[in-house]
Amino acid sequence: MLFLNDTSLTPVSFILNGIPGLEEVHLWVSFPLCTMYSIAITGNFGLMYLIYSEEALHRPMHIFLALLSFTDVLMCTSTLPNTLCILWFNLKEIDFKACLAQMFFVHTFTGMESGVLMLMALDRYVAICYPLRYATVLTNSVIAKAGLLTFLRGVMLVIPFTFLTKRLPYCRGNVILHTYCDHMSVAKISCGNVKVNAIYGLMVALLIGGFDILCITVSYTMILRAVVSLSSAEARQKAFSTCTAHIFAIVITYVPAFFTFFTHRFGGRSIPPHIHIIMANLYLLMPSTMNPIVYGIKTKQIRTCITRFLLKGKDNPSHNI
Repeated sequence: MLFLNDTSLTPVSFILNGIPGLEEVHLWVSFPLCTMYSIAITGNFGLMYLIYSEEALHRPMHIFLALLSFTDVLMCTSTLPNTLCILWFNLKEIDFKACLAQMFFVHTFTGMESGVLMLMALDRYVAICYPLRYATVLTNSVIAKAGLLTFLRGVMLVIPFTFLTKRLPYCRGNVILHTYCDHMSVAKISCGNVKVNAIYGLMVALLIGGFDILCITVSYTMILRAVVSLSSAEARQKAFSTCTAHIFAIVITYVPAFFTFFTHRFGGRSIPPHIHIIMANLYLLMPSTMNPIVYGIKTKQIRTCITRFLLKGKDNPSHNI
């Protein structure tokens, strides 16, 4: 193994070993991952274009959705191309600095994803509990500032991961049993004391995930109280139906994320490595793949705009040439 110098024991590169125990079926594993990635890229870019081009969708809820789609594209693109190169071409080597950069982007965009889901919950809270003030509270300026603050929160909290990981000595080797570089996967192969890394990782999870889930829970508690107080059953159903897609997005984002987080720290040997690594890939891919599909099916305005867009394409004379 090559090191930058003998005293720091910093490797020139790491070897991402893919999915341990499933080396013989790497090619077959790659097909569903590639399919999901293709759906994620196509669906999210399509949704962003639709929201941009259709004036009827220039509303706070849909602007937040476009921000979620943008985050989804960046989140899955930070790992999937590299993962597919490992599974298809056995290109396992990654430069040390590139590994740290990938770690930074993975955790920044997952934090951003959580933050956008929290902002969308607050959007639903204002829309249902204060409908007359919705347009004045959630202006374009407020949305832009909220999105920027969410991004900066992730950047400021994730930057220390790179420094904490860079300081560690890697005298045990440079093989990472994973398909991409994340904080604890890299830290675990170090021969140094990773207690600070583990504690800081837990603190970041609480500051981002814990805070966002608390805000989401409070928002939906208030929403539920407001919906229950409505006199008409039809009004209650209509009000709550605007939240179903968002609730689904929360579930498919946080369940795999929590599984990955807790198995890294508390799973020990009880969970096979290949299960953990597959779930770690799914927690980046699943929300990106499913969000545009769910919102396309569950959101009436988006369905209407998609139908109109498709009909407009059929009516275009150039299609008959």
